[in-house]
Amino acid sequence: MGNCFPNSSTKSTSEISPATAKPTSAVTVKLSGPPNSLATSYLRFALLHKKVHLRFVPSEDEKPTIHVGAETVSGSQEVLLRYIEDKFPEPRLMLWKFNLEGFDEATPPIVKMIWLQHRSMLWHMERMVRWSEDLAARGGRRAVDPSVGTPKMEIRKFAKSYSQLHEIMVEHAQMEERILFPVLESVDRGMCKSANDEHGRELPMMNGIKEYIKSIGVMMDSGVCSEELFSLASRFKSLQMMCKAHFEEEEKDLLPMVEAAEMGEKKQKKLLNQSLELMRGTHSNVCDFLLQGLTPQEAMQYLDLLMNFADPNFISSFICQQDIAG
Repeated sequence: MGNCFPNSSTKSTSEISPATAKPTSAVTVKLSGPPNSLATSYLRFALLHKKVHLRFVPSEDEKPTIHVGAETVSGSQEVLLRYIEDKFPEPRLMLWKFNLEGFDEATPPIVKMIWLQHRSMLWHMERMVRWSEDLAARGGRRAVDPSVGTPKMEIRKFAKSYSQLHEIMVEHAQMEERILFPVLESVDRGMCKSANDEHGRELPMMNGIKEYIKSIGVMMDSGVCSEELFSLASRFKSLQMMCKAHFEEEEKDLLPMVEAAEMGEKKQKKLLNQSLELMRGTHSNVCDFLLQGLTPQEAMQYLDLLMNFADPNFISSFICQQDIAG
């Protein structure tokens, strides 16, 4: 599940990701095209997953162009994506159809989106659990990896990472409660009671962890706080178990009912856009963070959902604002 970290005893469990990891290929790829183009931004995400040295050159040409050595390729988004896949086979990005967990083209886009968001949140939750356990095992002492900094610096990075995950989880729950659940309740009243109850139990725990991390940062001014770090790791483990069971229940009992509700394509598209609007903070502020919790194939599938079903103006408001320089 999620992206694989390098196996190294000198690295902490903190922020290594497709968007921030150093290129592993010596090849330099020049991408030129309109900086505000969705196609240009989409290809940028694909190239970042390939771990090549990426240079972006703004251009007024309508179609993006890729330059690799003496080769120059221009054309549609699909043509360039196939070129990238052929030129840099690993990691493979495209399935050319949505085929994750048995879904097919008939599966409503909001179901695919929710499933992918579950995958990302669970991956980040696992990372936070491992990181908190590592902190507790060290008793708050400095990490082996010098880039993590002092214990207080590490706690600030830890708090920032959890704050990003917290934002996604809160908006995801609000999206389900305000958009998805009412649709299901309209066809079978009481269907979403269990999921709503789970949200009610998880939110206080999520907020409590956020405040507890703040208090640990303050306590570190007066010395090591081993007991508090072990308590933090335990809280994260409990939240992880609760969220995993909750997501599994939704995927087994609720998400199949969205397809059973037999909504037309127009209503499905409207439902997805309403959901994205409610999760505007997630996509405007922590879009990269969300995608980092997915495998390369899953991340591109998520972008495909946005490109194919979401309002272009809405997508442009956050995808084209990402740092495209590489």
